[in-house]
Amino acid sequence: MARSRHSNMEIEAVLKFAESLGWQVIQNKRGHAWGKLRCPLGTREGCNISIYSTPRNPDVHARYLQQCIRNGHCLDEQAE
Repeated sequence: MARSRHSNMEIEAVLKFAESLGWQVIQNKRGHAWGKLRCPLGTREGCNISIYSTPRNPDVHARYLQQCIRNGHCLDEQAE
């Protein structure tokens, strides 16, 4: 089943880029987040990044997602 598009075109572009690299976009049925971005590792050590439906600043959120994808892991986990 195909996922629905994100309402923000910058975030949607990042999601398509992530999918082309093997990341999985999991859309939530309900809840605060629009969905999750799961890395190709697919284990507990892999990262799950929340994708917000209406972030305060969509451009900053899109850049954050892009950074997480390029680094191969979530930046918040790096600080631990």
